[in-house]
Amino acid sequence: MYDKILLPVDDTTGNAEVLHHAAEIATYLDSEIRLLHVADTEQHSVTLTDQGVVDGLVGRGEGIVADAGETLETLDVEYSTDIVQGVPAETIVEYATEFGYDLIVMPTHGREGLSRYLLGSVTEKVVRLADVPVLTARMQGEDTFVFPYERILVPTDGSDPAERAGEHALALAERTDAAIHLLSVAEVPSVGPDMQSMMTDEEFQRAERAAVEAIASRAAERGVEVTTHVETGAVDEGILTAIDEHDCQAVVMGTTGRRGVDRVLLGSVAEKTVRSAPVPVVTVRGDREA
Repeated sequence: MYDKILLPVDDTTGNAEVLHHAAEIATYLDSEIRLLHVADTEQHSVTLTDQGVVDGLVGRGEGIVADAGETLETLDVEYSTDIVQGVPAETIVEYATEFGYDLIVMPTHGREGLSRYLLGSVTEKVVRLADVPVLTARMQGEDTFVFPYERILVPTDGSDPAERAGEHALALAERTDAAIHLLSVAEVPSVGPDMQSMMTDEEFQRAERAAVEAIASRAAERGVEVTTHVETGAVDEGILTAIDEHDCQAVVMGTTGRRGVDRVLLGSVAEKTVRSAPVPVVTVRGDREA
């Protein structure tokens, strides 16, 4: 499923849990990891000479990928390395597309106060721009991740991006024998108080129930264990609560959602989840919306 995994690294990655998690995925799925370091050409250390661009960060990048590679070697994972120059987020996305990677793995936090490379802004740009799935995982000392996942949370609102994420989650569940928890949250603020007073809970949650049932029916056809949950409240809070209550080890979600009063999985919700979820989040981007 993930034959080729792209893992961007910088000096914050080191021996981080996200590196070990990528190694676990690669071992289980027999994948190859490419360690990629992007020397940021926007930084002031870049100078011009008669020979072209000379960037001291490239030399440092060689040490960074070598250190990460040593960790992968101890874990007996097949890997290769590359160092390129460019603007990090855009370069990572273009690189993944050009060389046909199936998954990008990125941390969501770097060392506090240092390194702008793999901090939230870059990771979130990759989440928004990448055409391939992006697995993000927090780099905090107390976080530990497991693979294969036993329970995967799939938030859905019935939109095309959410449906695509659902299909991806089903494929992952089939490959790893995981159970799926489908979640759809009816956002109270998405309709006015007058409309709320006129609607029963069943009417208010009708679209959400249809959204989870659509994916649940496909899961049943494919022999994937599935549990459905329909809640009311704030979507991002509902996702975090569901992770905890159902002991999910990963989230798979779309990065855009329906427009209008019933929109749910807009980019801001996906990005909030990426930043705050205590488990890996796999985002699947839908078609770009105008």
